[in-house]
Amino acid sequence: MWVLGLVIMVDQIDQNIVRGAASDLQDHFGVSDAAIGWLLSAFVIVNGLVTVPAGYLADRWNRTRTIGHTVIVWSAITMITAAAGNFATLLVLRGLLGFGQAVTEPSAASALSDFYPTTERGRVFSNQQVMGFLGAGLGIGLGGAIASAFDWRWAFLVAGPPGLLVAVLAYSLREPPRGYGDRLHLGVDEWTEPEKVPLFDRGFTAFVRDTVRGLVQDFTVIWSITTLRYALVGVSALMFTVSGVGAWLPQFHERFSGLSETEAANAVGALLIVGGIPGVLLGGRFADRFATRIQGARVVIPAYCIGVGNTFMIASYLKWVPSGASLALQLVAVFSITMAIPALRAGMADAVPAHLRGAGFGAFNLASIVFGVAAAPVLVGTLADIWDLRVAFLVVSPPVFVGAYVLYRAKHHLDADATKIFEAVLRAMEAEQPAQAEPD
Repeated sequence: MWVLGLVIMVDQIDQNIVRGAASDLQDHFGVSDAAIGWLLSAFVIVNGLVTVPAGYLADRWNRTRTIGHTVIVWSAITMITAAAGNFATLLVLRGLLGFGQAVTEPSAASALSDFYPTTERGRVFSNQQVMGFLGAGLGIGLGGAIASAFDWRWAFLVAGPPGLLVAVLAYSLREPPRGYGDRLHLGVDEWTEPEKVPLFDRGFTAFVRDTVRGLVQDFTVIWSITTLRYALVGVSALMFTVSGVGAWLPQFHERFSGLSETEAANAVGALLIVGGIPGVLLGGRFADRFATRIQGARVVIPAYCIGVGNTFMIASYLKWVPSGASLALQLVAVFSITMAIPALRAGMADAVPAHLRGAGFGAFNLASIVFGVAAAPVLVGTLADIWDLRVAFLVVSPPVFVGAYVLYRAKHHLDADATKIFEAVLRAMEAEQPAQAEPD
């Protein structure tokens, strides 16, 4: 749990360095707000292309080893970014970084679901995801501080080496058997080493053909899971606004709160840490505590939290709200919205069968990217060029309420989808018993 949390942390540090150093990058390369928006979204192009096949292969590969390989490569790319001589090169290098989250996200989520039983998944995803918010806060804060004190290049050089240490820890993890967490929930603790299947045992052409065919089959099954359909729509709406606002929040406080670049970066980093960490930790525990008390608790709780958080966030953008009050409102909003994250992940793990969880989280990641992260920072930057950031934030906020409502509607399906999984596990266990008894 903690090792996979560190993976998310170094990933978020690497991603958010740009947010903290955005003003220095604008001054150095002489680019507009829209160009920085493209830079913040560059990684999603690669991420979107890679995340679906990566999710499919996460259901077939050794996940912990794959995570270790990926962290090493993305850490190297982060350090190489410091050598970018022009904005186009910087854009390409940041784009290449997108493969990292695309590979580690479905692999880590799938592995965590197998390491722990259903009753603990809310807490487990809380503790893992909280490291992501710590990384985001550190990335923004370090990016702004290092870029101001030294140079934006040093920010990328400093961000890379910690990932190499985390990769070593990832290699040390044992690969959990598929569905082990589901069997733990049923009181069965049987650890069997996963079968090692060569990646290209029938040649590369057959591998590609089988992957394409398998992707179609897997996503046909995944799309038939009602809870996941609702979750994909709801999370896409949420990520659209969160990505757009989060990318530009330091600049918002530079322009409207009278803060310097370093102060604004530190303030937003503090919001993510002080508001996000308690929110994520409490949200997962709420999800576990009320999972059997409220119908569809792992989607209902996020729906309420997202709606309340977005209301506070909108209030913080209003022109007549003082800067101190604006930061206070955003702190409450971050706390409320982040409570939704671990519950949603635990709900997805409950609703998707073990052998499809990598693909399921890959689809979840793709929806977040295509409908959220990819478009929102660019749109906000463009609207800011036309009007200002305050207006841009107000324009992109309403879709969150739609997403919250769609998530709430999923409450009628989550428990039924989760029950189907455990019924399938029980049938498989019953089918194995006669086969095991025959030799006697």
